[in-house]
Amino acid sequence: MKVLVVGGSGFVGSNLCRELKSRGHSVTAMSRNPTSEDLPEGVETAVGDVTDYDSITDAFEGKDAVVNLVALSPLFKPDGGYRMHDIVNWQGTENVVKAAEAHDVPRLVQMSALGADPDADTAYIRSKGKAENAVKSSGLDWTIFRPSIIFGEGAEIIDFTKKLKGMFAPGVPLYPLPGNGRTRFQPIWIDDLTPMFGEAIEDDAHVGKTYEIGGPEILTLRDVTEMIYESEGKSITIVPLPMPLARVGLTTLGFVPGFPMGADQYRSLKIDNAVANNDIGSFGVDKSSLKTFEEFLSKRN
Repeated sequence: MKVLVVGGSGFVGSNLCRELKSRGHSVTAMSRNPTSEDLPEGVETAVGDVTDYDSITDAFEGKDAVVNLVALSPLFKPDGGYRMHDIVNWQGTENVVKAAEAHDVPRLVQMSALGADPDADTAYIRSKGKAENAVKSSGLDWTIFRPSIIFGEGAEIIDFTKKLKGMFAPGVPLYPLPGNGRTRFQPIWIDDLTPMFGEAIEDDAHVGKTYEIGGPEILTLRDVTEMIYESEGKSITIVPLPMPLARVGLTTLGFVPGFPMGADQYRSLKIDNAVANNDIGSFGVDKSSLKTFEEFLSKRN
């Protein structure tokens, strides 16, 4: 198949391109500034910005499937403010759907997020809910994935954890975690996730389905933080930061130009990021075969 991966040069995109190439597909990676150095050998590139329909539409011609991965990170306040989530995540998806329909691309796989809902508490999750509605109301054969946090080389979870430490307690072996880090995640390894995307592209049985995908275990933000520092042989002491204090701090600092977080990040910390029912079985995957976050960290260092 001829597959266009929109957002193909990012962390998930480059790994998905590798998976699709290994399955024998012809793959084109689209992003605003794609470079062959970021991609597996044999992957073609296309320049396009999902917020500009005219810049992306030509790349859809002759494709059998498109995967839309483009989204701003929920971990940081976007440049331009939270309205950018709607512009990129939602309206960008509308442009992808429009281009796929205009060029008769039959299959669309959309990467969404757990809890996607147009009426959610955070701008990121609201935009993902609106994007899902755009996909579902299209005439395409669609499949939607809602993964928990994704880990692997190049993923932002490790850098995010260290940036959080640098913002709240630079230069000391203390780590103030909002709510004592009780927010729950279900991390999934990138190499466990991408084959499921490949199956969704190839198998009609996945058309019209929305899949919530998580890893083999549920971890708290505190667990994740301690694992990262312990894997690097560093000592860290977690100090609980009361949620009301985190709310005031992040909301106030969110108005400071250049500060990378704000009120939405506080609200995100109140929402668990784990699946109610893990849909990995729909792809013939057993939980025991999935890599844990601790296993990844142990082999990384």
